[in-house]
Amino acid sequence: MEVVHPRCAALDLGKDELVACIRTQEETRVRQECRTFKTTVKELLALSEWMASESVSHVVMEATGTYWKPIWHVLEESFTLILANAAHVRGIPGRKSDVNDAMWLADLLAHGLIRGSFIPPAPIQDLRDLTRTRKQLVREIVQHTQRIQKTLDDANLKITGVITDILGVTGRAVLKALIQGETNPERLADLARGRLKAKRSRLIEALHGWVTPHHRMLLKLHLDLIEAIEMAVDNLDKEIGNALAPFRDAAHRVKTVPGISDLAGQSVIAEIGVDMSRFPTHQHLLSWACLCPRLDQSAGKVHSTRTRKGAHWLKTLLIQCAWSAVRCKDTYLRTQFYRIRARRGPKKAVGAVAASMLTAIYYILRDGVEYRDLGANYLDTIDRTRLSRRLVRRLENMGYHVELTGAA
Repeated sequence: MEVVHPRCAALDLGKDELVACIRTQEETRVRQECRTFKTTVKELLALSEWMASESVSHVVMEATGTYWKPIWHVLEESFTLILANAAHVRGIPGRKSDVNDAMWLADLLAHGLIRGSFIPPAPIQDLRDLTRTRKQLVREIVQHTQRIQKTLDDANLKITGVITDILGVTGRAVLKALIQGETNPERLADLARGRLKAKRSRLIEALHGWVTPHHRMLLKLHLDLIEAIEMAVDNLDKEIGNALAPFRDAAHRVKTVPGISDLAGQSVIAEIGVDMSRFPTHQHLLSWACLCPRLDQSAGKVHSTRTRKGAHWLKTLLIQCAWSAVRCKDTYLRTQFYRIRARRGPKKAVGAVAASMLTAIYYILRDGVEYRDLGANYLDTIDRTRLSRRLVRRLENMGYHVELTGAA
């Protein structure tokens, strides 16, 4: 097998130390040398000097948790780094050790058998950290909200069936009054705002409960945590706005796709960046986002076409946006969803819509244009012959005899 990188190195990473293997080849002579280093900055600089003294050009490491990030920052200016997916470079079973793993990675890299993972530039990485942290904090708010609802049910306060948003204006006012010791249902019902005023009788009935000091303590604990997290989310929104400044035009163009909001557009930019040259075609981007059917066949039999697991931040976001897009009337995405749903079901259909949205985003970012909808009738007019055959067949199944005559 042809050697692509005659002087390369591989790193098997751990939390406190790593094993480095340098592989050099001159004609038919192959030499491998392994050393162990700590993951402190001093030791990483020593590792860099050692590899530089051996004229190493390429270095590969596995994407192990977050352990690779500080090592990447130290070495990226001196070497061509490749981040490998651990699932793609598994070694031979029964010969598992840090040294063997490093030597195996070095052999794979030397022969060009490792495909590097997508690593966005530093500004995009910073924006990605902010958007992902924001999503995690919003999830925590939802969790504390569910705990508040559980506490209210334990106190036999059935207001969650009357007040849709327990963190809305009325809901917060009722919670704070309960925390302060108010138990009179009529006084609590007087706190209703907006359309809830029309539900006063139902609200009074739902506010008859058995609230103890223990319930008040739990309600105050969760409400205080929610308000603290909401303040953190507000601060994150400001930081995201500052980090997004260089990419604001791209985010605005992405937002023109139906179903994508301001926040979703920011998150999409944070996940895939704005430079589409990293992906030769839109199919490569769909494959990276795990939004295309897998290839799993043997002996002429297809075993599975389900999408692969992975890219859960981007994939989940696009699926959510796809559900919003199919509610936009007179659009290509809505028509595509209903046509596929009739044959494959809603899950397959919404996955196809998400893939179409990501395809559009690829060309929007690559060409610097805004989204242009194909129209709700695009799929009907793209192949008139096929459509006419289908309609004639449906009429014949209903018992009619059909003869087609072209219009003048």
